[in-house]
Amino acid sequence: MTKVAIITGAPNDQSRLNGILNYALTLLREEGISSEVIKVHALPAEDLITAKFDSLAITEANRIIKDSDGLLVLTPVYKASYSGILKTYLDLLPQKILEDKIILPLVIGGSFGHLLTIDYALNPVLSALGASHFVNGVFTIDHHIERKGLNQFTIQKEAQHRLKKGLDRFVKDLKISTPLI
Repeated sequence: MTKVAIITGAPNDQSRLNGILNYALTLLREEGISSEVIKVHALPAEDLITAKFDSLAITEANRIIKDSDGLLVLTPVYKASYSGILKTYLDLLPQKILEDKIILPLVIGGSFGHLLTIDYALNPVLSALGASHFVNGVFTIDHHIERKGLNQFTIQKEAQHRLKKGLDRFVKDLKISTPLI
């Protein structure tokens, strides 16, 4: 069965980025693709900050990525780049862990002025970790996602359309690379 790892660099579970996460999980489930989520904010902070490579939580998160066929990387934009919490985890990944994986960045920010964060900040770091097969990342404006309650979100139609297009391409590429889905 095809497996997807999802890394989310949201600072908490109330972030609008979780609306994108929930949407992606639903689409993957509908396609019969299993997924595991790594919420970086839930990993032990001391292990992240002190670069404790042998931490049980870190090695388990790394195993999820290693055993996956594809990877979704979700992050908010802060100061024209991906989140610092995401960076603390990416620094603990083995050098070539993303080789032969299909990668889809899903980014949320305040304006389309930060659109290039995907190509100029996030993708180069992922490439340094061995990634070479990128599906065009999807950038979503944060006000296109409305909080509806406890971890419940509504995504505006235009943003939903762009997310679905990116996720459909990701799934298509996964099916080509792992035909026994």
